[in-house]
Amino acid sequence: MTVLRAFTVVSALVVAIPAAAHEASGVPARAGKVNFEVQCNAVAQREFNVAMAYYHSFAWSQMREPLERVLRADPGCGMAHWLRALGALNNPFTWPTIISPAVLSEGPRILEMARTAGLKSRRERDYVEALAVFFKDAERLDHNTRARALEGALEQVMQRYPQDSEAATLYALILSANFDPADKKYTNQLKAAAILEPVFRAQPQHPGAAHYLIHSYDYPPIAAKGLDAARRYGAIAPDAAHAQHMPSHIFTRVGAWRESIEANRASARIGGDKSFDKWHAYDYMVYAHLQLGEHRAAREVVDDALKNPARIDHPATAYAYAAMPARLALERGAWKEAVGLELFPSADAFPWKKYSFAEAVNAYARGIGAAMSGDAATARAQAARLDALHSSTKLPYWAEQISIQAEVVRGLALRAEGASARALEVLEKAAAREDATEKHAITPGPIVPARELLATVKLELGDAQSALADFKSVLEREPNRYRALAGAAKAAELAGSSSRTLR
Repeated sequence: MTVLRAFTVVSALVVAIPAAAHEASGVPARAGKVNFEVQCNAVAQREFNVAMAYYHSFAWSQMREPLERVLRADPGCGMAHWLRALGALNNPFTWPTIISPAVLSEGPRILEMARTAGLKSRRERDYVEALAVFFKDAERLDHNTRARALEGALEQVMQRYPQDSEAATLYALILSANFDPADKKYTNQLKAAAILEPVFRAQPQHPGAAHYLIHSYDYPPIAAKGLDAARRYGAIAPDAAHAQHMPSHIFTRVGAWRESIEANRASARIGGDKSFDKWHAYDYMVYAHLQLGEHRAAREVVDDALKNPARIDHPATAYAYAAMPARLALERGAWKEAVGLELFPSADAFPWKKYSFAEAVNAYARGIGAAMSGDAATARAQAARLDALHSSTKLPYWAEQISIQAEVVRGLALRAEGASARALEVLEKAAAREDATEKHAITPGPIVPARELLATVKLELGDAQSALADFKSVLEREPNRYRALAGAAKAAELAGSSSRTLR
């Protein structure tokens, strides 16, 4: 089935907001307000704005029906096909994992349909040709090269049409998504935010401006800058599950756990059992409950998530399936429980091989649990499993994360074997590597920060002063993290009893 046919079939199955409501009021208030000018008739223009509003909240299923209405109202509205192709690429912050070969193959055909249907201005043609560069030579060029080409093409569109806030918003989205995980100056992200802030001031109900500001500020040193957008976005687009979830990215970064729980509870309710949004929101909820010490509430969320898993084939769902039970065990220090964690759903019911970065979470949790229980042999077996998953991972970011996880488990295994000095050396290097990267948007935070484990080992070995420094370092990146706070308090107490130079 082609992407286009799949698009049409799914749209027929989606329960959308009634067409009459759209036709009467244009962009529905519950999706935000967007004005993306296209050279189509008035009805098609209104429906295109609806679809674009949903796009800006990554509400893929909800944008399909208004796009169908665009083409029914005006078959010559070629930009509807452009938006189909753009939407088929899904969330840029999960690229390239989320993009299938079928989407890359079908994209140029959909864009050709846009040209054939009718592009009535140079501006519309520029939008289509900008998107076309991402699909060009997909079989020969790597993803990063094509993503950078798209970024450059959209920048040209923005510069050519300086009054077009939609061009600026889309450019900022791709610019922010193309960030370098090792860039601690946050060059792309802050540049994107500087573009988006004026758009948000001028259009306070624009879902994309709020949404992409949150993504752009989703980093520890600059997260507080995103609080305004985070606290407003849910009300801008209350019918979009992702719009309810996204504020929790900022709430997590600043340690506002109660706000994170409420945001994700709303997202899970709106997303429902047929959407990855529910399971993604549940992972964030579990993490937040655990940081408040609410173990029973966290277990209730995990139990509800796993008693009837949706088996939705999506990277965020795969990650959540592995992460939720791992977090529940490790954050409670339930090491034996962690050792016994199994993948759920089973490999027979879910395509885990597609998501090695998610399966690695299970191996990491089991390895930590084994090592902290004193079982070095089992820990080393899980480190070897992580090495195998690293070898099968083609995405550089996740390959690095899995490699770090393997080193952490090896370091803890050395501690279990009594080789303390060597253990600290391995863990120090792993923590430094993890500190040099950023978390992925798919997760609220590390399953267990490497530096937190390093600090825990130092504390066990009696080096409270150094442990305290490491726990504080964790808290700079992960404010109000429960185990880091508890560890820091214990280290401070021990260091204070033996040293007067704590400050």
